[in-house]
Amino acid sequence: MSRATKTRVPAVEGWFTLDHEPRLLGTRCTTCGTFFFPRQAFFCRNPACSGTELDEVELSRRGRVWSFTDNRYPPPPPAIASEPFEPYAVAAVELASEQMVVMGQVVHGVDATALSAGMEMELTLETLYEDDEHEYVVWKWRPVT
Repeated sequence: MSRATKTRVPAVEGWFTLDHEPRLLGTRCTTCGTFFFPRQAFFCRNPACSGTELDEVELSRRGRVWSFTDNRYPPPPPAIASEPFEPYAVAAVELASEQMVVMGQVVHGVDATALSAGMEMELTLETLYEDDEHEYVVWKWRPVT
């Protein structure tokens, strides 16, 4: 089966949309307004709140680098790493509207030396791996140009 006919599916179901402009899926506590990613299902994790009602929300697509580093070692199973393993950058991106920081890989081809604190980033999707029928995608951060 060619790549053009493979079904694109999320590597982790329910964490992001597959839209042209993808969004992370989080929750927001209806009592205190705190946002969570990944989604929280049963209760608010804010220690000052006893709320139990959470609304599913789409989080901001853009934010600013709060911190960053590079990962030079393959992740342990069950995570899937490239063979041979290629180091990659990781960025903690602050979403101003939600007042939260979301960590994630940076797109292939952008290493930590190209990043700086305060740099604007946006959410995108990249292929993690493929099999005969599916292209498994994950969300990553990429610099806004």
